[in-house]
Amino acid sequence: MSNLLVETREVLEDNNKTINDINWVGDGKYYFDVNEFLNIANVKYDNGYGAPEVAQDLLVVGDNWWLERHEYDGSEWWEYKEIPLKPNKKIELKALTVGQAKKLGFNVSIGWENLKRINNINEEDNLERTDK
Repeated sequence: MSNLLVETREVLEDNNKTINDINWVGDGKYYFDVNEFLNIANVKYDNGYGAPEVAQDLLVVGDNWWLERHEYDGSEWWEYKEIPLKPNKKIELKALTVGQAKKLGFNVSIGWENLKRINNINEEDNLERTDK
């Protein structure tokens, strides 16, 4: 068993945030006041395996960050997300799919690849380019 409010506070604390950092709560289409959330979030639920009990589209949103619900086989939890910072390394985009990479002759598997592998980026080559 877990308590939604306690769980929310713990995830916020783990990410150097507090309840005061929350701007709004909702689902992406609708929102409600943070105090409304706090008034009803002090509830126990079974976060173990089975069926998720907390609304799966529930969002807790602050400045440039948010909490979203995740689950695996019914076990559920908050995941903390932040807007990613733009990297300072640029790559030449050649492919976005394994199929495109194979047509270009790149050595890729049948799936589960990342942009670096799909675009045949060798980290050492990339380091050489940025060092020049």
